[in-house]
Amino acid sequence: MITLPKEIKNIIEELEKSDFEGYAVGGCVRDLIMGKKPNDWDIATNAKPEEIQKVFPDSFYANKFGTVTVKTESKDESLKEVQITPYRIEAKYSDKRHPEEVNFVSKLEDDLSRRDFTINALATAGGKSIVDLFDGQNDIKKKIIQTVGKPEDRFSEDALRLLRTVRFATILNFKIEKETLKALEENAEWLRAISKERIRDEFIKIINSDRAYDGVLTLHDSRLLKYIVPELEDGIDVGQNLHHIYTVWEHNLLALKYSAEKKYSLDVRLASLFHDIGKPQTKRGDGKYSTFYGHDVVGAKITAGILERLKFSKDQAEKITKLVRYHLFYYNVGEVTESSVRRLLTNVGSEDIEDLIKVREADRIGSGRPKAVPYKLRHLKYIIDKVSHDPISAKMLKINGNDVMKELGVAPGPKVGLILNSLLAEVLDNPNKNTEENLKERIRELNKKSPEELKRSLEQIEKAQKKAEEERMKKYYV
Repeated sequence: MITLPKEIKNIIEELEKSDFEGYAVGGCVRDLIMGKKPNDWDIATNAKPEEIQKVFPDSFYANKFGTVTVKTESKDESLKEVQITPYRIEAKYSDKRHPEEVNFVSKLEDDLSRRDFTINALATAGGKSIVDLFDGQNDIKKKIIQTVGKPEDRFSEDALRLLRTVRFATILNFKIEKETLKALEENAEWLRAISKERIRDEFIKIINSDRAYDGVLTLHDSRLLKYIVPELEDGIDVGQNLHHIYTVWEHNLLALKYSAEKKYSLDVRLASLFHDIGKPQTKRGDGKYSTFYGHDVVGAKITAGILERLKFSKDQAEKITKLVRYHLFYYNVGEVTESSVRRLLTNVGSEDIEDLIKVREADRIGSGRPKAVPYKLRHLKYIIDKVSHDPISAKMLKINGNDVMKELGVAPGPKVGLILNSLLAEVLDNPNKNTEENLKERIRELNKKSPEELKRSLEQIEKAQKKAEEERMKKYYV
């Protein structure tokens, strides 16, 4: 027994009042059985689209599958719009993606029989009983992904189901049934018929899952990966040097695994997966002293090509490519200057530097290193913080030396600087005083003081600078 939300119950009841059937179907039923909150809801009915719209005037219908979207007044985003589709069967998929003909039928059983997987061929009208013609509940219990009927038939109808098989197995942590897996391997090339955008969307869902590492391995084992990112497989059996204990292939996947475990963004996950993708092309020599000079540059070009092929947005592609290009940044405490860190910030952008460091963390763990963030990475964060913030100086004031000279009618001289420092000391005590009006008022009063009196403010500024530096060092444990 499962509990349906009141919005879904109301829709089903309204259909029944008009002498139609109504069932919650597919993934929402599967999720409820697994104790998960569905992301969206689908209802199947024996009513035709025009009949559905008569029952629900606040709806819209603009597709050849007969799906009518009904609006509710729910505050839950997943229930604000509910899709109702007539029972249907689909005939002949000549392009391995779209049916040439869609026929509406009167029986729920016919509708369920054309669905992709047993765990998605489930329906319920009220939650008390579940229509399960293909033993989907048992497959959920056993954590198995298998198709409704012959795998070849289901994949031939819609080749995107090849990728959906891996995606469901990855996200749900299920195993792919033997015959279904065999059909994946034998028919992997059918992915050629699918648009790159649809492939990209399924690939993203796999990479964004907690088990992204297992997902990419399954894509490889099922022969699907070579129709998505074949460049990754070039790293199989490519040994590295004394700094690595894994092959290039293993290293890239382990970097992705770390990023997924840390729940990093899609950009960081893909950059972690692709960061050493240029190594197979740049390897020179063999054994522990082999080299990969320029693999960061080559890898960036390969990454850009992959992301363009998969139709990623220009902005996202540029960022991921940039993370791959600069993942090899050099930093050793005491050797790298603040100016070189500023150049790194210029190349990467202050908004992306944190993600670059995350890719470096993934790189380290993927190499078998015990620590993701060693002392030198913490020190780099400290220096980045330091050079990213304006130092405590008179530049922080709302006025400058020219304002002081104009207000007092004097030429440049030491006292101008002393007055600015005195104003800064006051602002450090109370930032609210940092207004042009207040500071100009204080200029004439400070001008009455002797140079010796004004110099005392320097001590206060030095204390503030020291405190800020101590806080920054404490923040990064350096």
